[in-house]
This record gives sequence, C-alpha cells and structure tokens, in this order.
Amino acid sequence: MQAIQSSSLRPSPLDPLFLKKTTPQLFTNVKPLLRPNKKQQLPFISSSSTPTREKDPKKRVVITGMGLVSVFGNDVDVYYDKLLSGESGITLIDRFDASKFPTRFGGQIRGFKADGYIDGKNDRRLDDSLRYCIIDKTRAGVLVGTGMGGLTVFSDGVQALIEKGHRKITPFFIPYAITNMGSALLAIDVGFMGPNYSISTACATSNYCFYAAANHIRRGEADLMIAGGTEAAIIPIGLGGFVACRALSQRNDDPQTASRPWDKDRDGFVMGEGAGVLVMESLEHAMKRGAPIIAEYLGGAVNCDAYHMTDPRADGLGVSSCILSSLEDAGVSPEEVNYINAHATSTIVGDLAEVNAIKKVFKNTSEIKINATKSMIGHCLGAAGGLEAIATVKAITTGWLHPSINQFNPEPSVEFDTVANKKQQHEINVETPNISQTSRSHRPADGNRLTTGDIRVTSSALLCTRMHELYRILSKL
Repeated sequence: MQAIQSSSLRPSPLDPLFLKKTTPQLFTNVKPLLRPNKKQQLPFISSSSTPTREKDPKKRVVITGMGLVSVFGNDVDVYYDKLLSGESGITLIDRFDASKFPTRFGGQIRGFKADGYIDGKNDRRLDDSLRYCIIDKTRAGVLVGTGMGGLTVFSDGVQALIEKGHRKITPFFIPYAITNMGSALLAIDVGFMGPNYSISTACATSNYCFYAAANHIRRGEADLMIAGGTEAAIIPIGLGGFVACRALSQRNDDPQTASRPWDKDRDGFVMGEGAGVLVMESLEHAMKRGAPIIAEYLGGAVNCDAYHMTDPRADGLGVSSCILSSLEDAGVSPEEVNYINAHATSTIVGDLAEVNAIKKVFKNTSEIKINATKSMIGHCLGAAGGLEAIATVKAITTGWLHPSINQFNPEPSVEFDTVANKKQQHEINVETPNISQTSRSHRPADGNRLTTGDIRVTSSALLCTRMHELYRILSKL
C-alpha cells in the first residue's frame, strides 16, 4: 500500500547497516553449529567473516511438526502438492455480496470443518481466525499471532451496537476479538502452561512469533513452543479497508492471474486467509522424546526502517540490514544461501524494494532462486509467514521449489531465477524467508516479505535443509 503520504515524515538519516543489532528469521542446512563470540560480532556479515553456529543441543532449535488451514485444505502434503503444480487458489468471493466492491476476489477458504476439534457451542461463538488456529491443536502452541484479530466478531459487535444498542452485543465480543485469544484457547485446549501471548505486526506477525518462540527455547524458558499466525479478514470491512488503501488488484475478469509478483503488469495484492504453525523445540528435547526432526531454525532478527508509515525505502536498506542481522544471528554467510521464499506480494513498489534489499546482501544473484507463494494463495496477512514457512520447509525436505505463477512480463531488474511458472528441483543449502510488516495506499507493501512498498517491521528467516544430513550429524554428537 503505498500512499498516505505525510509532509511531517522524513527519511531517517541513520543507515541501518551501522546500527547495533536489530533482529529476520532463519532456517537452514544443518551442520554442527557454534554461536558467534559476542566480542567479535559485527553489525553486518561480510564475505570475509567466518560465521559460527550454535552447538549446544539445548539452544539449537528444530522444527518437529507443522499444521495449517489454507485455501487448498488442511493437509500439509496436499497443500504443497497444489503449490508444486502451480494451481491458483484465488476465486471470486461468495461469502458475502462483493458485487459493489472494485475488487471481488480473494483466496477465500471454503468448506472448512471444525468437527472433532471444537465443540459445537464454542464453534458457533468463535471468530474464523480462532477456528483456523485451533484446527492445528495436535501441533498447537502458545505463540500464535494475527494481524487483524477477530475481525468478524468485531464487525458484528459494531453492527449490533449501531442497529440494536449495547445490550445486543455478545458477551464474547471482547474475548474473541482480541489478538491473544488464539494462543490462549490453544493453551487451554492442550494444557500448555509456558509462555503464552500473541504478536501483531501485520504481515510480519508469523515470523515475529517464530523468532520470539525460538528465543524462549534458547534462553531455557521453554522446551517446546508452537508458533505461527492466523488470519480471517475476507469480510466486507476487511476487503473494504484494503480497497480504501488502494492496495488490492482489481483484475476481476481473471482472478487467478491477479497475483503476479515481479510482473510488470501487477496492480496490487490479493487477499488471502488461513493459518500456519510450526512445532519448535530444542534439539535436546526433540531427541529425548524421539520426535521427527523436519528442519532446524538457525536464527532470526527484527527491525524497523524508521522511514515512513507505509512506504518502503526504495533501496531496501531497512530490509537488508535485517537480513544481515539474521544471518549473523544464525551463523550463516550470504554465500551459503541459495534459496529465498520472498515476501513478493505483487505490489508495484514493494516487489522491487524487496529485490533491491536482497541484492544488497547477496551479490551473486545467479546462485539464488527465489519464488512467491502468494502468487497462488494470495496475501494471508498475519498468517502469511506461517503458511510460507511450511512451504519453505517442504521445499527443503522434498528438494522441489514451487513455481511463481503468472510470470508473463517480468521486471528486468529482478536478476534472479524466480522459478517462473514451473516447479524446479533444487538442493537447498540455506533458505531465507523474508517478511516485513506492511501497509500502504495504492497497492500494498510488505517489507522483507515486502510488498509494494512497506518495510515497517522486518523479519527474515533461514530454515535448515535436508534432514538426512541432520540425522547424520546427530548420530555423531
């Protein structure tokens, strides 16, 4: 979303690359890890530095489970198979009458069933953002965020107040509208009594949750955390709000080609919804309980470019400094990264700002492949990082990258292999999912997962790869 200009806002004179440690999120190919010596830490990583990774199994964070609710259903393997096939989940909205909106399509979830997970009485009360979260209760945890909260419950409460007065507002209005209720209900359901809260940082929400959850484990405050994001904003007020920001594509005649990151003819992002969570735990705990180790989280970082409420820096400096901080935290050199699951929201400004940021960090673009999950499922806001983290892990474990569909007229400045329109086999060393908070008028923006222009809060993640290598390493510990 690129507008909401203000004469009172000025570019920050500070260069984020020279700020003390900020903080993206990371997962990667697993090798014996050592943490950097704090006295030797630099504010950024250079190719001449020798990064070291964590070696203590109490502080190494692994992923042992994944769960989701998506436009392609609730099964992780089915979800990734649909992505690999290049299938678009974008359709015309039929949940409500959208005929008067300039945008009438999105990644709407249909046929969702909570049977067996939520009792009938509570199912009637819950907001969809909470339902989507609870379906993952077998993998559920206590750090699940949302960008918009219980938007349906909030909208219905306001309507009841206006039309019928305060006595007709449901007593569940406040509990089910607040953002932390997803984490709270999960904890109540599974009996988890460790750290429990939510984070709401727009499109960066899920990655913030992964970062915070990993740090709880690293600090010894928890052995296991379930973290991710959930969102259900495809309702009239949600759609109307983004329309007012002029952030959405208006390609109503062909919804399935509307989300087209890095294409010259992109005209905004496409709304999506769902939930994605990861089970994260210390390596030591996972090995003790014999849990299947899917990938390893190496490190992360979060920051703010302190530039503008909605517009991103065109040079991507806020994002690039965050990526560098996350690489440092992970003990990974830029040369080790050969795959990026990009934020790539299909916004005019954001897509290129993200690419500029990536170029600042990774000099040899010929060695890196990037792809855009949002080209098929739309922008799931607070759940985007969760759903894309799962796609990232599946890319690592299967060796196949899903395509970025709708690549018809590519931007020449995007000097990367974007896995255009067809899946590719690829041996991943270290992966970096980028994500940044977004907002803007005139198309969207999300930072390092940056959309057309925003970078407000940035986080990046590197995921580990190839679990057969991890198992080999673990056997030698």
